Amino acid sequence: MTTPNTDAAATTPTRGYTASKEQLLTRIRRIEGQVRGIEKMVEEDRYCIDVLTQISAIQAALDKVGLGLLDGHARHCMHQGAAEGRADEMATEMMAAVGRLMKRG
Repeated sequence: MTTPNTDAAATTPTRGYTASKEQLLTRIRRIEGQVRGIEKMVEEDRYCIDVLTQISAIQAALDKVGLGLLDGHARHCMHQGAAEGRADEMATEMMAAVGRLMKRG
C-alpha cells in the first residue's frame, strides 16, 4: 500500500498572478468598496446618472484586473502549458476567457 505524498498536497501551485497577489487583492478590495458605495448611493436615492457613472468605474476597474490576470496567464501559465505540450489547449482556453471578458449585456 502506498501513502499519499503529503508534501505535494501542501505545496501551493504558482499561478500567473502569484508575484502580484497582494496588489491584486488590494485592487479587488477597492472594487468591493466601490460596490458597497453604489449600494449606499441607491439607499440614499442618489441621481441615476451618478450611480451609472460609478458602475462604469467599477466595470473599468474589473476590466483592468481581468487584463492583468490574462497577462499573467499568458506569460506564466501558457508558457508552462507549452512546455508540457498543451499549447493549443491553453490558447483555446485563454481565448474563451477573453471572449467572456469582452461580452457585455
